[in-house]
Amino acid sequence: VRLPLMQRERDLAAGLNTAGFISGYRGSPLGTFDMNLWEAKAFLDSHHIRFEPGLNEDLAATAVFGTQQATLHAGARVDGVFSMWYGKGPGVDRSCDALKHANYAGTAKHGGVLALMGDDHTAESSTTAHQSEYHFIDVMIPILNPAGVQEIVDYGLYGWAMSRFCGSWVALKS
Repeated sequence: VRLPLMQRERDLAAGLNTAGFISGYRGSPLGTFDMNLWEAKAFLDSHHIRFEPGLNEDLAATAVFGTQQATLHAGARVDGVFSMWYGKGPGVDRSCDALKHANYAGTAKHGGVLALMGDDHTAESSTTAHQSEYHFIDVMIPILNPAGVQEIVDYGLYGWAMSRFCGSWVALKS
């Protein structure tokens, strides 16, 4: 939950007026991520970061896709929207069309998208065991694979920077 706040602080320090957006599937095995986001809602809102869970991974990816177009129209209130999407394997598989088209459309110069994948290797909360890296490779989204909690934070910030630089979504194994 701190990661988007850290990105917002980095942007403010760089003179950018950005906003954040987070969406994903509430059944994702990323533990209590969505519950923590709900708990921090007032705090996130005060930092211009909106959490809007999707009914499924596809709709969440489509909403995140839309955030990268926020500055294409006159009168934009922000310099960009950095976004975070999260989902689990079966939903990543099903969402490949939305992920592919969103990635091909690119990301905003001061936006960027970080896609968190929460895999369920033992099928505890899913109908099948899964590993999402192959799906992200198929839709040409580069993958960062952190080895610990500190690297999740570091790679998350690197991921948004990479996304802005190259115009691609960037996946983060979680």
